[in-house]
Amino acid sequence: MVADSDNTENENADISASEELSGADGTSAEKLSGSEKEKRLSIADTYFSNGNRLLTLSGSSLVINDDTRRLLALFSDGRFLVSESHKFDGRVLSFEVLARKKKLAIQKPTYVSQNEINAIYSIGERAQASVDASEDTELDQLQMQKDFVNVIARAAGQKVSDVHVIVADSTQIMFRVNGMMTTEMEYNKDWGEAFVRAAFASADVSDSNYAQNEFQAAQKLGSTPLRGSKGKLMLPHNVLAIRLQFNPIAFGSQYLVMRLLYADDNPDGSGDLTALGFGEFEENLFYRLRAVPVGLNVIAGPTGSGKSTTLQRNMIKLLQEKNYEINLITVEDPPEYPIPGARQMPVTNANTEEEKDEQFTKALSAALRSDPDVMMVGEVRSLSAAQLTFKGALSGHGVWTTLHANSAPAILMRLRDMGVETFKLLDPELIKGLISQRLFRKLCPHCRISVKERINELSVQRLKVALGDFGIENTYVRGPGCKYCNNTGIKGRMCVPEIILPDAVFLELMIKGETRKAIDYWTSDLNGRTLKEAAMERMLKGLIDLDEVERWCGLLDQRPVY
Repeated sequence: MVADSDNTENENADISASEELSGADGTSAEKLSGSEKEKRLSIADTYFSNGNRLLTLSGSSLVINDDTRRLLALFSDGRFLVSESHKFDGRVLSFEVLARKKKLAIQKPTYVSQNEINAIYSIGERAQASVDASEDTELDQLQMQKDFVNVIARAAGQKVSDVHVIVADSTQIMFRVNGMMTTEMEYNKDWGEAFVRAAFASADVSDSNYAQNEFQAAQKLGSTPLRGSKGKLMLPHNVLAIRLQFNPIAFGSQYLVMRLLYADDNPDGSGDLTALGFGEFEENLFYRLRAVPVGLNVIAGPTGSGKSTTLQRNMIKLLQEKNYEINLITVEDPPEYPIPGARQMPVTNANTEEEKDEQFTKALSAALRSDPDVMMVGEVRSLSAAQLTFKGALSGHGVWTTLHANSAPAILMRLRDMGVETFKLLDPELIKGLISQRLFRKLCPHCRISVKERINELSVQRLKVALGDFGIENTYVRGPGCKYCNNTGIKGRMCVPEIILPDAVFLELMIKGETRKAIDYWTSDLNGRTLKEAAMERMLKGLIDLDEVERWCGLLDQRPVY
């Protein structure tokens, strides 16, 4: 963290004893007599305490020649020392006139020995050298903070989701754009190590000290200036916050991952799920889930699949539909996006995973005692959090949360693996909604090309087997790029979900381990649609390409694997 300049001056005024005692001619402290050491310590305490500065030092704004300088000394508090053997020297009198013309504070002369004048300049020069070194360090730290802001601004301009900083023999900065990693910048190792330290020092929520060989997490809020920057350095206005993860790595020194959380692009329509990519089929299912006043709804997916964004939009929509007449309480670690009308309870006063679990459990317990109608739990990561989440659903509340799971049916297996009791997972009055989603890259409509131009490729042959000529006629792939997509062929990403509104039969089949029967029952009797089917619908509309569907859902001629 950059030191405050006033503190720096005070610290540098407290010159170490060894520096204070060195003679003006370079005599070391060890060679000075005891009385001389005491005298120089007294000089330092008398003239250089409380940030007092020597204005007549060489290189200061007060320009005088060296012959005059060795006869006198003027301090910032107005004290004026003159060599007693030069009381009436014309150079001294001329200096007094000059100082008064410049409106400097100057008291009546105090006459001291020439040796004391020499000692004062020796101490002052060493103090100035220390200040200069401190200022250089401060400038270096400020420059690294500027570099930090510049990297974030560059990433935010491209709507980068994550910035990776890998420090080894050199420093590599990679951006994750639309789910894909690209190398953006390269620097030397020293720059990278300084950059990582500056990122840690800039955080608003972090451990007290940076430890290079430990795993540490931190958060930087977009609404606050960088610490140590005196309010001059701010993150881009569209960045709400940055989650920082510091990791030691083998064959390198540091590995920093920064997750950028953006402000809503369309605050007026922020409850609109269609803007995320949901179609009429999914919108209807979400509406039915929001209409149920009690029970548990879980949104699953891997890291970076848009779970938090979907949850936020859905909660805003819920509040709007209920005319803001319900009490929605959220428990998040930490809150990522604002939800107008909700009471968002942060979990930030914890450093270790054990402390986070403990604080998260306390916050959940507090939320249950705060008269909620609906609860939103940012993420279920432990059995204790899961038990309290189920307790909220069992006690007559609607509960929405997120979980890391591979698919909508797998949510049940994940909860059971965490230790949730089987009888809870078999209750359709308790388990209301199971949702899983992925983010698919959208094709640029201006430069996309038909799969007919790649008719001989194996993926196109699989498409023909799966969907026949209709699939060939209506499917597109990524084009060469154009001015509308920055020559990438991609125009952002869209959410593709699978949603299950389970009944007792589905839950029983899943808990018994008869997954295939459960899936078949869901897609037939419950009119469900798998992630693969939802993705293929969007592919046939020309929104996503064939390669993207196979990337997330497997080959087109394979059945979904759960």
